[in-house]
Amino acid sequence: MAKIIPLLTRLSFFFALLLSPLLTAQETGQYQFWQEIAVADQTFAARSSEIGRTRAFLEILGEDSVVFREGPVDALALYSSDAFKESASEINWKAHYIDVSRAGDLGLSAGPLTIIDQSGDSDQNRFGHLISIWKKSNSRWELMSDIVVTIPGFLSLEVEPNIDATMPVFAETAHPVLALDQNNTLQSLIDADNLFGRSINFRGGQRALLRFGLENSRVYLPGMAPAVGAESASSVYGAFLDNQLSTTNPISLTYLGGFLSESKEMGYTYGIMEADTDDDEEGFVTDYLRLWRFTNSNEWRIAVEVLSPH
Repeated sequence: MAKIIPLLTRLSFFFALLLSPLLTAQETGQYQFWQEIAVADQTFAARSSEIGRTRAFLEILGEDSVVFREGPVDALALYSSDAFKESASEINWKAHYIDVSRAGDLGLSAGPLTIIDQSGDSDQNRFGHLISIWKKSNSRWELMSDIVVTIPGFLSLEVEPNIDATMPVFAETAHPVLALDQNNTLQSLIDADNLFGRSINFRGGQRALLRFGLENSRVYLPGMAPAVGAESASSVYGAFLDNQLSTTNPISLTYLGGFLSESKEMGYTYGIMEADTDDDEEGFVTDYLRLWRFTNSNEWRIAVEVLSPH
């Protein structure tokens, strides 16, 4: 036994030396992918100003992409329709947060959005946060989804994304060998999505997000700044749902689509959550978009949660 332990120690040290440059290369590659999304997002914004948002969308949208217009709709069909009319308002945005998969095939950008009314009436200006999902296809980043969360008041575009904000999320993510487990599939991600919906009814929004969110989770909700970190994110999430719902009426979640990265540690889901309220009031209906990370605890956890009520 005394001879075996030193041997195992030497082997562990040897494999650590072998893995170290690989992990460094992996981190370097992920930073490159992170930068690519930053460029894709701002290129899209610039093209929107140059040629109009409709044409810019048609340049960058991917197959099966969706946009949320009181429910997810086929983005290519919407922007290709002869009946679609582009808003005359000036629309600008800038990413303040970016996340990307190890495989460099899936990512998210989020940041402030300004919609300036062309009439010159500042009271008609609108502000919010734009959250976009990106997927790489044939070495080109394509837009798969975008969702807007509106807020009252003014938002500045004087922001810059910094990978330091994403590093804690990378640290919570499962080791590549664990993430690539054969049981880790899109269906397991869909199951986690549905389980989270049921958990809201069982635990309430705050405790559900504490259970299913990362320690560094982010939440985007109407009327407020992004909430970052498990305590802050779960607190505002629970308060928001409590304000919207009667405690006697459960939420139903309808999953409508999603995607799993080739590296299997990142995926996203989207759909609709709804609940009936009191008889005299309209029911609560909201679009949702979720970015998930597979963790070392061998389960999916929410990295970004977005709600956009109808």
